Amino acid sequence: METEALHKIELLAAKKLKIFEQSKLRYLLRSMVASMFIGFGVIVAFKTGSFFYEVHSPFAYPAAAITFCMAIILIYYGGGDLFTGNTFYLSYSSLRGKMSWRQSLRLLGLSYIGNMIGAILFALMIAMTGLFASEQIYGFLIETAHKKVDATTIELLFRGILCNWLVCLAFFVPYAMKADGAKIFIMILLVFSFFIAGFEHSIANMSVFAISIAAAGWGSLTLEQILHNLIPATLGNMIGGVVFMAMFYYYINKPFVEDV
Repeated sequence: METEALHKIELLAAKKLKIFEQSKLRYLLRSMVASMFIGFGVIVAFKTGSFFYEVHSPFAYPAAAITFCMAIILIYYGGGDLFTGNTFYLSYSSLRGKMSWRQSLRLLGLSYIGNMIGAILFALMIAMTGLFASEQIYGFLIETAHKKVDATTIELLFRGILCNWLVCLAFFVPYAMKADGAKIFIMILLVFSFFIAGFEHSIANMSVFAISIAAAGWGSLTLEQILHNLIPATLGNMIGGVVFMAMFYYYINKPFVEDV
């Protein structure tokens, strides 16, 4: 049974709430760190994929997908507060009566803002390195960003739902495991799956868009295009985390967990 893992989710949510109540700045900084870890994953993924992209190899996207997985490992073991995972942790805790929905929404809002600030700051740092100054390097990244903003609103919404369903599982399933090797393997497998499938992760998209603009300038993307992607992707991520994870696991495990 996954009840032990769900108990750990409640403890994690309680820890997040305690940090938030003690220091909102500390909580904001944890959120910024999480999106910077995502930024590291984006940089490594698209730098690796660009070598295959230049020679028109079909391995460009798989190479990017497998190397991007470092991001979730950094967040899981290195700390940080990621909005997409919080949609599951906090809403499940609220369903269980461990915190109010108002508290959950406040934490979600601040983590989203922190993730956005972190993504922008990381992109500025990458711009200063000059590593993505060449079109040969950032071409793959820009093409991927354009594909993301060209999708329809309904497509982005459902890609967001499916994405965060997998991402939350990638954080949740390891709590039922003991060995670090098994945890890392399942995290890599599930994150690789969402990436290679082309699903939409709102925080990863923030990094993709911010780094694209830092590398190629504002002419590469407009604010309207970015919002066209981020709004439905974010809503989809919330549905995936709240409905398909928190509500689902709360309902099917209600007879097996102690009453609030």
